[in-house]
Amino acid sequence: MGAQLRVYKRRIRSVTATKKITRAMEMIAASRIIKAQRKVTASMPYATELTRAVTAVSAGASAEHPLTSEVAKPTRAAVLLLTSDRGLAGAFNSSAIKAAELLTDRLEKEGKEVDTYIVGRRGMAHYAFRERTVADSWTGFTDEPTYADAKAVAAPLIAAIEKETAEGGVDELHIVFTEFVSMMTQTPIDDRLLPLALVEVAEESGTKGDAKPLFEFEPSAEDVLDALLPRYVESRIYNALLQSAASKHAATRRAMKSATDNAGELINTLSRLANAARQAEITQEISEIVGGSSALADANAGSDK
Repeated sequence: MGAQLRVYKRRIRSVTATKKITRAMEMIAASRIIKAQRKVTASMPYATELTRAVTAVSAGASAEHPLTSEVAKPTRAAVLLLTSDRGLAGAFNSSAIKAAELLTDRLEKEGKEVDTYIVGRRGMAHYAFRERTVADSWTGFTDEPTYADAKAVAAPLIAAIEKETAEGGVDELHIVFTEFVSMMTQTPIDDRLLPLALVEVAEESGTKGDAKPLFEFEPSAEDVLDALLPRYVESRIYNALLQSAASKHAATRRAMKSATDNAGELINTLSRLANAARQAEITQEISEIVGGSSALADANAGSDK
């Protein structure tokens, strides 16, 4: 019994130490969510207005631009997957990876070759373990991304869509990230960034049917698109990075809270088992004392006779 009691006490100390760690991680994640939310909110107006400007130019320009024109038969697409560098976030990374795989399967069924770009060590590890080719990858900034990080990610993607497919370019650019809906809800989604969808152009420009507003551009619509579209891609990727970071912190907080609660329940269970073992040990000791006393009394009674 003494050995069993020592085992319970050792496990209680171990689980208590783990509970302190998960509780601290929960508090850290909770504090980071607020900061990440503020960054997401601050980035939305710029991204929205830039998207409106790009779609207005696309709708009002008569000239076609390679970054806004639909390819008749697209054969190659780029998929940017946003994951995190760290785990301990529940199903955050696995859900984003699953969404990227579903998108890749759909594009391949449409007859398109897919180039995968990955942000975050978890996504890289998943593809490396399965020996899948990755066009490019980035790490080290998933918890607190900056606009410079978004520019670094956007640069090869913009270059790829500006090239001809025969030269290694792509016809479409898709992004998969986890959208921050609320503290309790984060949803992995896929979105096509380029070419701009016609429905998006119509909605943003306020046009209906085939009617298009008249615009004059200086120096030209092509030059305006050349200047705006890289900023458009960067801003959309930056907003996605911020939403992914906020979602990751929320998922970490939820996972660590669950771990802390489970540790508390395990400590209570182990404490009850330890108490039961202690009571059994005391009962056994009392029984041994009573038994020894009775044997001694019987021995003394026999010697008196």
